[in-house]
Amino acid sequence: MKRYVCKEKIDEKRTRIKIISKEGRIRVGVEHIGIAHNEAELKMLLALAREQLRDKNQEEFKFKEFEEEKESKIIQKKTYSRYLYDTLSGVYDKLGIKEIEDEIFRKVIISRIIRPGSKHETIETLEDLGLASPTDIGIWRSLRRCEKLNYRQKISEEFIKISGISRASILLYDVTTLYFEVGIEDEYRKSGLSKERRLEPQIVIGLLVDEKGFPLGISSFEGNKAETKTMLPVLKEFREQCKVDELTVVADAAMMSGENLDLLEAEGFKFIIGSRLSKTPYEIEEYRRNKNETLSDGQIFETLKEFTNKVSGKKTFRQVVYQYKQKRAELDLRNIEKQIRKAQWQLEKNELIRKSRFLSIKKAKKEINHELIEEARRKAGIKGYVTNLNCDAQIVINGYHNLFQVEKSFRMSKSDLKARPIFHRLRDSIEAHLTVCFAALGICRYIQDRTKLSIKRFVRRLERLRTGIIQIANKEHIADPEIDKETQNLVNLLK
Repeated sequence: MKRYVCKEKIDEKRTRIKIISKEGRIRVGVEHIGIAHNEAELKMLLALAREQLRDKNQEEFKFKEFEEEKESKIIQKKTYSRYLYDTLSGVYDKLGIKEIEDEIFRKVIISRIIRPGSKHETIETLEDLGLASPTDIGIWRSLRRCEKLNYRQKISEEFIKISGISRASILLYDVTTLYFEVGIEDEYRKSGLSKERRLEPQIVIGLLVDEKGFPLGISSFEGNKAETKTMLPVLKEFREQCKVDELTVVADAAMMSGENLDLLEAEGFKFIIGSRLSKTPYEIEEYRRNKNETLSDGQIFETLKEFTNKVSGKKTFRQVVYQYKQKRAELDLRNIEKQIRKAQWQLEKNELIRKSRFLSIKKAKKEINHELIEEARRKAGIKGYVTNLNCDAQIVINGYHNLFQVEKSFRMSKSDLKARPIFHRLRDSIEAHLTVCFAALGICRYIQDRTKLSIKRFVRRLERLRTGIIQIANKEHIADPEIDKETQNLVNLLK
């Protein structure tokens, strides 16, 4: 069997190198070596092919070109994920963050997307990408510039342009908490109601996103700040920034108090919020009583209710929407049964570790509250919504259910970008850390929305396409990775 090197011209710039195996005139095997895009790569791939033939003891191999390199030893000097960095850097530029002329800031953000970690780990990641990595001092200086020159506002302005916020746009708002690996509080890091049930000092983070979950603004507050007190300052600042008079904000019921709604309305904001149901709505009770029918899946009830705004003193009408969902009812009923069993257990064991929802205590006597149980069963599956938009009920429901996009962005920040725990001590350093996470979140959401891949899968896919530096006859050559069609199509979606 004879083996020989074949050069196949693909087009003007590309040449495929492969090893052909023949028995007589019959081709019995083809081994693909690679595709050369320039003269240096062509030399390298030909040398690689010759080395493979030598390893297989091919005595009859004759190749006239590059005869002077026949005895050269091929050494792989290093490999790095340049293709991944260039792709993420391209998205960084597309989102307008390039307007901040700070290359260290660019590298820090891209490093956090690929492998989030400390400053030392950031330097290691950048070295693995084949880049000239900054020093610890260089990173610290970039973070100080981040706060001094207000990078966050510039990034937010670019993100607003990308999102295309207009008068009819809906904004989603929610808060979370980020904890610190310290036990000492100060005027900023304080113990409060933790979303993760931690005891360490924390700060409260408010995140504003569009309907698709793309981040538009981020703010931080003292760790013991009430959630309801964070929304209005954020919205007013955002409205001034984007120069749009009328905006609609969607928030969870926990974010809203009666005072908050009055303040929002007095400031000219529209809103969609979840409504707490203390009892079965009157409209639904009337329907059941008159029709004597059970509710159907997706059934909607709506009404207009008059309110007096305590801030402006004006009378106003708000649209109240209720919807019944079978799937939600099944979940509610399962939870009700669990709580009933818990109440019965506490009653039988005469133990009250924590007060059960359906356990009443009257004059030191404990008993099951059957009326409360019946009321809970009757309102199972019913969700309420309140708005001052005066629009179709389904638009209100759909707008509220987009809130999962904020939760998705928070999860991405905490897990994929490891925004917490925070190890910084000074306020400026903490704010700079949040700005880095904010910019990285924008890049991640952009990639995820267009490729439909999680950022982890996207990074893993591109990270294995490594550029190589190979030494042949004391001369170094760069070998670019071969990009498969599927990966190239994904990257094209980002352009």
